[in-house]
Amino acid sequence: MHNLRGLILDMDGVLWKDNESIGDLRSIFQKINSLGLSTVLATNNATRTVEQYQEKVQGFGIELEPWQFVNSAHATVSYLQNTYPGGGPIFIIGSEALINTLNDAGYYYSEENVLAVVAGMDRVLTYEKLRRATLMIRSGIPFIGTNPDKTFPTPIGLVPGTGAILAALQAACEQEPIICGKPAPAMYQVAMKRMHTRPEETLVVGDRAETDIIGAQAIGCRCALVLSGVTSAEQAKAWAPPPDIIASDLNDVLDRFISI
Repeated sequence: MHNLRGLILDMDGVLWKDNESIGDLRSIFQKINSLGLSTVLATNNATRTVEQYQEKVQGFGIELEPWQFVNSAHATVSYLQNTYPGGGPIFIIGSEALINTLNDAGYYYSEENVLAVVAGMDRVLTYEKLRRATLMIRSGIPFIGTNPDKTFPTPIGLVPGTGAILAALQAACEQEPIICGKPAPAMYQVAMKRMHTRPEETLVVGDRAETDIIGAQAIGCRCALVLSGVTSAEQAKAWAPPPDIIASDLNDVLDRFISI
């Protein structure tokens, strides 16, 4: 671990659960700075904009720059720009933040002549939205998912995530979505480009093996699986290939650096 220069940190389950921090985040980020590590926060959660994430971390006493945030909405924009350059109409199931991020890149909500169906986390999901999306996908319109996370950690337990919405559409359409967020490589690549690090110099810290860890291992990054989110100790120990580190939380990961 001596050659590590950058951290890619998941947010939900690593830094906080909903609005409850996991540990003293101000102290944790002071420790990161003392270790001389660059940091990017990368999450599959597309329900907040960069500005909203900045406000959230400020609430925990942390100041970060806009470039230090990337989420699955940005990865979805990257996919759309590569596939449908120039923008256009998209049918969107998702939060206002996702819609705004797509709008900023030239992709706007429509129910006619759409290029693709994009589905993300939607806390006001209705049967009508699912019905319209199903008919479009069955007609041959591409089906894109922001991320596959089936659950979302909160202080009172796990609740349905984007993956649960995608599963409903997949069952109705009999078609798998194109996934843009983790474990796909786009978010990791963006984060490393911003930190000017190579995979072997970068540690990914996440709480979900099937996205954070698989994605990190596939792109060649070191990885730490923390038990502060959705993964139990038994599940972590059974995961293969094993992560480089299994730790109780992010602070535990950083303490291991200090002890080296």
